[in-house]
Amino acid sequence: MPELVFTRRFSMGHRLIHGASESCAVPHGHNELVTVRLTATTPARLDGQGNMAISFQQAKGTWHRFVDEKLDHALQLADDDPLLDWFLTHEPARARRIVVTPGDPTTELMACLLMAKINAFLKNEGGILHCTELSLQETPTNTVCFSGDPEDFIPRTASTHTPWWQRADMSISDLS
Repeated sequence: MPELVFTRRFSMGHRLIHGASESCAVPHGHNELVTVRLTATTPARLDGQGNMAISFQQAKGTWHRFVDEKLDHALQLADDDPLLDWFLTHEPARARRIVVTPGDPTTELMACLLMAKINAFLKNEGGILHCTELSLQETPTNTVCFSGDPEDFIPRTASTHTPWWQRADMSISDLS
């Protein structure tokens, strides 16, 4: 079955405050590569004319815009990170550039959240494709690959509304 594979680079900052390592508790950044593997939701023989389920442009348009406009140069913080409160109090306009995650924004968690997000986009765009694998390269020597249902791995939250990673919008947090 043909698969579509797209890679996009973005720069980000984050910190891990829940004990990963002391050096990761200080805000720092990475230049990351996110690669997605998409397949047809309902595989079918190529039609002898257009010979594709969907064009590359249509398949990657929303996703690349999300990476470029929302993830690139954003700060990733845990929902209980004191820096988040600081930004909300002192620089609320800049708080909109913070990706807020349930617990530390590790590469493992971000791979799951991003896979859920792209699948929300794809479902909203007709459900012709779905993401079967997402890899997130944090450094040239550290990559997380995820396949499966990300909802089986994302930490549960007490929120009663649909979290940002399940919505087919450009949100990166649930801040008001």
